[in-house]
Amino acid sequence: MPYRVVLKKNEEKRIAEGHPWVYANEVLSITGEGKNGDVAEVFSCDGNYIGKGYINHLSKILVRIFIRGDECPDVDFYVKKISHANAQREKLGFTAEAGYRAVFGESDGLPGLIVDRYGDLLCVQLLTLGVDKNRDIIVEALKRVFSPRGIYARNDVAVREKEGLKLTKEVLYGDFTPVTTITENGLKMRVDLENGQKTGYFLDQKENRLAVRRYAKGATVLDCFSNVGGFSMNAAYAGASEVTAVDISERALDEVRQNASLNGFDAKVKTVCGDVFEVLKNCRKEGKNFDLVILDPPAFCKSYSDVKNALRGYKDVNFSGLKIVKPGGFLVSFSCSHFVSFGMFEDMLREAAAQSGRTVRVVETRTQAPDHASLLAGDESTYLKFFVLAVD
Repeated sequence: MPYRVVLKKNEEKRIAEGHPWVYANEVLSITGEGKNGDVAEVFSCDGNYIGKGYINHLSKILVRIFIRGDECPDVDFYVKKISHANAQREKLGFTAEAGYRAVFGESDGLPGLIVDRYGDLLCVQLLTLGVDKNRDIIVEALKRVFSPRGIYARNDVAVREKEGLKLTKEVLYGDFTPVTTITENGLKMRVDLENGQKTGYFLDQKENRLAVRRYAKGATVLDCFSNVGGFSMNAAYAGASEVTAVDISERALDEVRQNASLNGFDAKVKTVCGDVFEVLKNCRKEGKNFDLVILDPPAFCKSYSDVKNALRGYKDVNFSGLKIVKPGGFLVSFSCSHFVSFGMFEDMLREAAAQSGRTVRVVETRTQAPDHASLLAGDESTYLKFFVLAVD
């Protein structure tokens, strides 16, 4: 008999509305036999069937529901779900040549599964025990849907440890070459699927990189936390007079230089290796100002307990950024942590602006690209905040 999970009274509302997570402390009883990673059926306290998903007693999220009917999670099921998710992206104009996220976990009804497409290569993340145990089924489904040349797994994500899984990187299928080139927003970008950030590139910023172009024409640009230079390339393409990419990783800056060369921007894009906080402070001391400052830091916040310190870090870096924007220029600021809400981030920006003594207006706000659409019933999938501030 498979696992039968019964929720405590009144705990079913959020889940019945579409949120896929069942927390261990919401459960009244568990009956049946099986192993972690098996499929469990979930019922309300009064016996109404809610759905089924993979169970893991090692995780605070006991069950991640991905079936609301009576389907069986076999190859045909995964083919259907992945095909549906991919068709939505193609309908919106996303192409393999430009790279896009084909499956976004919970948002596409497949918790724990990430599938990014880079030309004829796929890079996946199997983030939960249930998904990882069914990797062969999932790989077969991916082969049927995409006919890829190769599939690579970037399972070096810390969240896997909470599922009792090891952090690994491995070829799952076919002919895999770690470095490929995509054409995003008309620009050639090298993508290292094996060693780059996430699955090789921050695909979620695709449309935000394009949006930055309107602020970069004729501008001196400081691209902080530049990674491989996505924003730098778009600023250069838009006609920036000079672009400085800053990152603490010399390896990332080598990628910036290679991307600049690919697109003919060698003379326009320069790099600075260093801690962004220190670089910004030195700019202030030396009186260096820029027309456009871009702040795209890594997640400062990995849990709710980190929010206070994260906001302090965001405030510090945005204060310093605001101080070196020329009058009439722009500050572009991001947060990629879902624990820091839009409201929290906006309040922080307001405090940083007041402390800087600058008059600031919000020109534009955005979030992640449409191939990273968020689940309305679960705000965890809404994570990226983008603010453009006009600084007088």
